[in-house]
Amino acid sequence: MTDDARTGVVLCELTDAPLDLAAHLAAVRLPAGGADVSFAGVVRDHDHGRTVMGIEYVAYPTAAQVLLEVAQEIAALPDVLAVAVSHRVGELAIGDAALVAAVTCAHRREAFEACARLVDEVKARLPVWKRQVFDDGTDEWVNCA
Repeated sequence: MTDDARTGVVLCELTDAPLDLAAHLAAVRLPAGGADVSFAGVVRDHDHGRTVMGIEYVAYPTAAQVLLEVAQEIAALPDVLAVAVSHRVGELAIGDAALVAAVTCAHRREAFEACARLVDEVKARLPVWKRQVFDDGTDEWVNCA
């Protein structure tokens, strides 16, 4: 989904394609915006002292709708001018972005708060499961975004 001026959501995707943080920032940039804040959640090479080789995200069929609902809620906040958020599914390598988000507001405090809330709500509500693959050949499923 892109450019829904009624909600302030300018980009919202659940995709198996690589995520582009710069594109999300460009999507929220507006003349009225004085603060663009972004976040990229990337795959790291460790978890709880174990070496991670890669991960896989699997989404429940309603995940795209949930992502849109969260984006719309954040976009409806009084100070928020635009929101862009995407989550990746499928197999990801170390360093790949799993979640990217960008928010623009007139002022920095509101932009930081809105972006943090956006990321927290996606992580809390998005029905996505993560399978971590470790260097010893074992794996682990975790219900998190």
